[in-house]
Amino acid sequence: MAERKTANKGVTATASKGFSAEERAAMKERVKEQKRAADKAVGESDALAKIAEMTGTDRVLGKRLHAIIKASAPNLSATTWYGMPAYTKDGKVVCFFKTAKKFNTRYATLGFSDAANLDEGAVWPTEFAVKELTAADEARIVALVKKAVS
Repeated sequence: MAERKTANKGVTATASKGFSAEERAAMKERVKEQKRAADKAVGESDALAKIAEMTGTDRVLGKRLHAIIKASAPNLSATTWYGMPAYTKDGKVVCFFKTAKKFNTRYATLGFSDAANLDEGAVWPTEFAVKELTAADEARIVALVKKAVS
């Protein structure tokens, strides 16, 4: 780690690695998204554009999840959130799709924010690994999305 001078009378501080390149890119995307947030049509087209940019399994999953979420909860508005397709209710993100490629992970995830009504006791999952979608998986996602917006 490199040392650097701080503004506090020559005291040195050790610089940490900080955010990864992927995390910095996501934050930059979030700033752009916030500037465009007021227009729902823009949000939908941005989400679809992010899905179109995906490759391979991520794109297949992104397209299918978009269709499932929009059909299950038509009151959700599609948008992007930190560069990921996301779905909002009353301006708050309820769920989002994070590709495997975005953060170099071995699987994509379907995540739910604290705005989702999924509370179940004192502990419950907020992200689900998604490698493929069977009919049973799709039915489970439909139930989760419906519960999340209830």
